Amino acid sequence: MAARIEFLEEIPYFSELSPADQEDFRQYTFEKCFSRNELIIIEGEPSETLYFLASGAVKTFKVSPEGKEQILRILRPGDALNDVAVLDGGPNYASAQAMGPVIVCGILSSDLGILLAGRPTIALKIIRILAERVRQFVSLVEDLSFRDVSSRVAKLLLQYADTEADSQKKMASLTPRLTQYEMAAMIGTAREVVGRSLRFLEAEGIIRIERHRIIIVDYEALKRRSDERLLR
Repeated sequence: MAARIEFLEEIPYFSELSPADQEDFRQYTFEKCFSRNELIIIEGEPSETLYFLASGAVKTFKVSPEGKEQILRILRPGDALNDVAVLDGGPNYASAQAMGPVIVCGILSSDLGILLAGRPTIALKIIRILAERVRQFVSLVEDLSFRDVSSRVAKLLLQYADTEADSQKKMASLTPRLTQYEMAAMIGTAREVVGRSLRFLEAEGIIRIERHRIIIVDYEALKRRSDERLLR
């Protein structure tokens, strides 16, 4: 089934295309559904289809030989799941797993080459998006090297806070809802350490934990904590 045109309008790669070009892309795309915890992309395997997230949330991650998981990104609607592998022709550098019910748009890599021909605006958009991805990974390395766990937890809470929070009450909840295990896998630590950091932030009145939801109470204090660096 061809993807709905409104999905394509939300994908950064295609948002600047003319309506006619978007319709051309729509004819080559299809929708696919995945259930919670279902693997969409597997690390090391080739990619013959480029996937974009249409709805839901997806995590991309790598697993060490010892079985330790490092979450690289949490993808939201409009994000590409495996553009690097499709564009360079290599294997997937990470796995992608649905965090809940998910719908993706897919384009066969062979069709993608046809669609990109003669459309330089998309090539420039891809360059900008991949450059932004490099910055995100550099930031991840910086966090793992120069921030303590409490600072990394604070930064993570700010990064994934609900953008539609009540500005008067200065409160927000984490969106999508992340487990402590997922948070630990994103910032390179253990679940128990994340739990201690959250309790510490709650004791300081910076956050509040209600029914397994994290409520940000004091944005400014959380921002100050996220900016702290390790003393060498």
